[in-house]
Amino acid sequence: MLRTLLVEDNANYRQILKDSLKDRFPAMMIEEAADGKEALQKVETFLPHLVFMDIQLPGENGLHLTKRIKADHPDTLIIIVTSYDLPEYREAAFQYGASHFIAKDELNLEEIEAFVKTIAET
Repeated sequence: MLRTLLVEDNANYRQILKDSLKDRFPAMMIEEAADGKEALQKVETFLPHLVFMDIQLPGENGLHLTKRIKADHPDTLIIIVTSYDLPEYREAAFQYGASHFIAKDELNLEEIEAFVKTIAET
């Protein structure tokens, strides 16, 4: 069973993403975190296979969180989902260990579905 953590401070966006994932993957276990501190706690207790990570979060930036999570949990896959689709953020995301980078305004649920199916098969 795939465990997924949504790290997003916008509750509405988090709910939309959660509902979309649940529609496509009813068996997926989903936890949520609204800030960096909560995200790190959830990573340690929930041990997600997949993390959807916003960049701009209260407390700690999602890129730094990605680096911290990957240091302790290298097999955790992290997808950066952000409104800040800037080349320097894309580059930093991959340098810090993100597996994917998606701009929120270009969110393609079919692409996410294909990516999640690939993860679930491994």
